[in-house]
Amino acid sequence: MKIAIVGAGRVATQLALALNEGRVEIVEVWSRSRAAAATLAALVGCPYSWGSLEELTCEADLYLIAVTDAVLGDVIRRLHCGREGALMAHTAGSMPLSLFIEAGHDRCGVFYPMQTFSKERAVDFSRVHFFLEAAAEADLRILEELACSLTGDATFVHHSTSASRRRLHLSAVFACNFANHCCTLADDLLAELGLDFSVMLPLLDETVAKLHQLSPAEAQTGPAARRDENVMGMQRALLADRPELQRIYSMMSESIMRY
Repeated sequence: MKIAIVGAGRVATQLALALNEGRVEIVEVWSRSRAAAATLAALVGCPYSWGSLEELTCEADLYLIAVTDAVLGDVIRRLHCGREGALMAHTAGSMPLSLFIEAGHDRCGVFYPMQTFSKERAVDFSRVHFFLEAAAEADLRILEELACSLTGDATFVHHSTSASRRRLHLSAVFACNFANHCCTLADDLLAELGLDFSVMLPLLDETVAKLHQLSPAEAQTGPAARRDENVMGMQRALLADRPELQRIYSMMSESIMRY
């Protein structure tokens, strides 16, 4: 299968690297940025194009589109012309399959890897769940085969409608993005004590390890879980000079107690 990677950001980079290791033929990389396209193309050993999508090859069997949600619809519309018979799939968690239908493109799908991505850190795709959708059963099978080639485990490959995937992505925002932001806030508090965030890593490792055996609600600990108003009152007082952080502390504690 000949694959063109549309985008050169975090998701595009990690997918391209993993696919290239799996000996999938990547025929071209495209990005709005020449530097980004050239960098990723060099990593996977393929040509690149940039700026105008009209320059992108029309010879690919699959176009994997990994661009920001804000420009996804426009990119799909511009890709359609001259590539009407090719399969196209985007990688966005919250964007619907219907973007392709609105652009008049029949062979379409969604190839959503539910993971957090950074350019600097390689992703182990054998531990990534893929959520797939396609307009046609035959194209869904193609995407399934591609996902299985990355994970090596069919139980990590799921079918998902656009509506259910939107809620799945919301769940991931709570579990990953919000949790990471809480670590950022903790890092700020630790800096005031002259401590590095690394002191939290054993605690976080154990927190995640417990979730392999217990539900999140069962694994919850801390003053709010104990309903320890004395400790919570003291901790809120420590945040008196940080009213926004104090509000976050209070809202999170109240939410924990409701559970």
